[in-house]
Parts: sequence; structure tokens; C-alpha cells
Amino acid sequence: MNKKFFIDLFLIILGNFILALSVVGFILPYNILSGGVAGIAVAIAPIVHVDKGLIVNGLVIVLFFIGWMVLGKKFAATTFLSSLIYPLFLSLLEVFMPPFTIDVFLASLYGGAIAGIGIGMVLKTGASTGGMDIPPLIINKITGVKISTLVMIIDALTVLLGLFTFGIEAVLIGFISVASCTYTIDKVLVFGGTVSKSVQIISEKYEVLLKLIHEKIDRGTTISNIIGGYTGKDRKMILVVVSQNQYSELIDVINSVDKEAFIITTDATSVHGKGFSIISKV
Repeated sequence: MNKKFFIDLFLIILGNFILALSVVGFILPYNILSGGVAGIAVAIAPIVHVDKGLIVNGLVIVLFFIGWMVLGKKFAATTFLSSLIYPLFLSLLEVFMPPFTIDVFLASLYGGAIAGIGIGMVLKTGASTGGMDIPPLIINKITGVKISTLVMIIDALTVLLGLFTFGIEAVLIGFISVASCTYTIDKVLVFGGTVSKSVQIISEKYEVLLKLIHEKIDRGTTISNIIGGYTGKDRKMILVVVSQNQYSELIDVINSVDKEAFIITTDATSVHGKGFSIISKV
């Protein structure tokens, strides 16, 4: 067993504890129509007249077996621990954790944010917390759609379950939790990645730009053959990835050569490979 195994194990345990903390401390006491199994429990508890904690634990077990059947044995192996310790943390915290007395809007905001931290930590290891992050993983496997986007959509639909039992105001408060949770998951998943800029440059003076980028910025480049949609002319496009603190220098270099160059910039949160993440002068 290597070091990564123990780090992932620690993150899975801590992530599930943080998720349980958000549910017991914020979601269940204030009947927040959040996403996840906790949100479903809040929405249907008045209808089925079953304890919310029991509903949460039951859904976690059922969804674990669905994930096992659809996502396979590897998923089951990495998620089994979560499905075991999350209900345990939930039960212990319900007994020993004193309730908070705060505004319901703050409970929704911070409950969602804290849950997002816990879920994100577990997803980052390649595992799952079980529960309602299993459907997004199944859909992601089929469609390739971003996990945090799928979590937001499914959580929003979960919140709408409570429309008829709690009313529109509770639903709107629940959307705060969903937005907060989704945002936090996304940030946790990219935490630790290389903060970089992916830049596409279209210029008639691409040869001069290539030389300056290699010499002054010390970054590799890729050249693509493109065709202008309006003119129909063959053009060259440069692709270069630079660290965030090199971006302004790159723009200055481009402007010094060709002020009419067409530049497209996107954020790159994870960049790996020789010449960038392995060997770099920055």
C-alpha cells in the first residue's frame, strides 16, 4: 500500500464526516430542501411519516447497490467505505452534536457549502459518498457531462420535491444550498491543479510570435492549420499554455508584434506534462 492509498483513505473518511456534519448541523434541523439524500428525506418525511435519519440511511444503502450494478466492482470497492461510515457519522452526530441557532438562510448557505467540501474531497479521490452523487456519476459515465453540473441539476430537481409539502419559499431557500454546494464541489475538485491560461493566437506574423514565445516566455507551442470562415483563406493558429503570472507578459509580446492578432484565452485548471508541470522555470 502506497502513500496515496492512505491519503485517499483519510480524505474519504474526513469528507464523509464533513458531509454528515453539514446534514446534522444545518440541513435536517432547519428542514432545508437541499440536494442529496438529506434533501429527499426532508421533502418526503412529512408524507411517509418516517424519521429523516432513517430515510437518509436507507437511501444510501439502496443507491450503493444501484451504483454497484451500473458502475461496477471498482466503484463498489471505493464507495463501500463511504456507505458504511457516513450513516455511522450521521447517527453519532445526531446524538452528540448540539443544534445551532442561526438564520435559516445562513443554514442553507453554509450547509450547502460544507456539504460541497465533504463531497468534493471524496470525489477527488475517485470514490463516492454514496447517496445522490451516484446518479451524477452514472450519467457522467454515459454522457461525459461535468459532474458538478449534473450534481446541480439533480439537486435542483430534488429540491423541487418539497414544493407541495413546504411551499415556494422553502424551495427558494433550498436553491441557495444547491448553488452553494455545487460551487464548492467544483472548487474542491480543481484545488491543487495548475492555475494556467490556455491561449489561442491567430496572426499573420505567427513565425515571429513563435520565436518570441519560445525565447522570452520559454513555453512550447502547437501550430494548427485553420481556414477563415468568412475569407476562406488558410491561416495558422498558435496554441500555448502559460502560467498565470506569465499571461500579461505573453499579451505584451503579442501586442508588440501584431496588435491586430486574434486572441482566445481560457482558464486551464490542470496542466501536466514535460516542459510544463515536470520541468518549469516558473
